Amino acid sequence: MKPDEIAKLTKFLRAKFDNAGLSVRARPQKKDSGEVYIGDEFIGVIFRDEEDGELSYNFSMAILDFDLEE
Repeated sequence: MKPDEIAKLTKFLRAKFDNAGLSVRARPQKKDSGEVYIGDEFIGVIFRDEEDGELSYNFSMAILDFDLEE
């Protein structure tokens, strides 16, 4: 992803989740996706999807069962 795209996604996700610690970072070796972090914790991947002239982004976050334990 391009730097301006990453900045726009970071701004959008920070506002959407009301979390200033959230950031989107470029992925080494990958141009079609970015990594999503809260602080230094990796939480998921956001994929760029351009099809039929329309652009969208898909956010994928895995939640492991032991993360749900109190």
